[in-house]
Amino acid sequence: MADIVLRDIDKFFGDNHVIRKLNLEIRHKEFVVLLGQSGCGKTTTLRAIAGLEEIDAGEIRVDDVPVQDRRPGERDIAFVFQLFALYPHLTAYQNIAFPLRATRESGAEVRRRVQEVASALQIEHLLDRRPSALSGGDMQRVAIGRALVRRPKALLMDEPIGALDAKLRAEMRVELKRLHMENESTSIYVTHDQVEATSLADRIAVMHEGVLQQVGTPVEVYHRPANLFVAQFIGSPVMNVASATLSTEDDRTMVTFEGGAAPLPFAADLRRKLAAEGCDRADVLVGIRPENILVEHHEAPDSVPVEAHIIEPLGAYDIVDLKFGDKLMRARTSSGYVTAGSTVWARLDETSTHFFDVETERALRIEQDGGHG
Repeated sequence: MADIVLRDIDKFFGDNHVIRKLNLEIRHKEFVVLLGQSGCGKTTTLRAIAGLEEIDAGEIRVDDVPVQDRRPGERDIAFVFQLFALYPHLTAYQNIAFPLRATRESGAEVRRRVQEVASALQIEHLLDRRPSALSGGDMQRVAIGRALVRRPKALLMDEPIGALDAKLRAEMRVELKRLHMENESTSIYVTHDQVEATSLADRIAVMHEGVLQQVGTPVEVYHRPANLFVAQFIGSPVMNVASATLSTEDDRTMVTFEGGAAPLPFAADLRRKLAAEGCDRADVLVGIRPENILVEHHEAPDSVPVEAHIIEPLGAYDIVDLKFGDKLMRARTSSGYVTAGSTVWARLDETSTHFFDVETERALRIEQDGGHG
């Protein structure tokens, strides 16, 4: 398996700058997910690593060897496409064996390695079937088997389960993670689905408009987003974001949302901490995830009265729209805890509230202890 390093990668399609000075390191045996919206450059990045796209500037190194000028077949990297790309006239066994036969491996070695991969993928009973007799999930297993059978330095996957139904996708996520752990392969996976990214990745690389926004573990990206885009791209429901102004009152920092909501009290040193991060203005963007809006039926310290609007029951919990003045913010509560139209008391978990610069939308890195005074 391999270390893969991308240095100052640029890629243009005509006048469209699809990858912009991309720098990323994928470590030996690591599972890295490239995550972003359609058109953000993640698939182009994957194809550039494989040699399916030429880059306009920069360097791609595999095990410290530059490969950007090498043909795809000389890079020892396997690629799994979204739409399977199986040979319809060949059986599953023949599809998996194809790369080995192309390199003239012995018949015994081909049989051994195909059986080994089929066992890992749990498709031994399907080896005699052609693709037309396989389900979508089984076809993708065969495609992955064909990529793994030749033991490449790295395995690249371009939304390999995006065409499957929800149940199969959940099953395949588990299979892909298990395969990665068993094979200890260096894996790079492209998706726009943040659930896939957070469940599979050792680290997530979030891209937007060709620019790498943040690289980190799923926990880091979720709890410490680098900017507003990452904050709202990761998490379901998305993070609530509201424009707010800061003021000082009775040795507290008061955070007031636009739209007439009652101010919420925060620690006295909040403004000092924000100023230390380069934000010395009174207006900020405040972000809070639904699970960090704390809701009570009765008046509680540092809470404000809000009206419950629309409730989305999701079984084990509800997502409740709360009206902070004119601003609707989504909170997560236990199932049936709040009824539509009722008034409840809400506050923000101070230790989990995020602040962003209004102009640059970068996250302001401050540590909140939850205390006042």
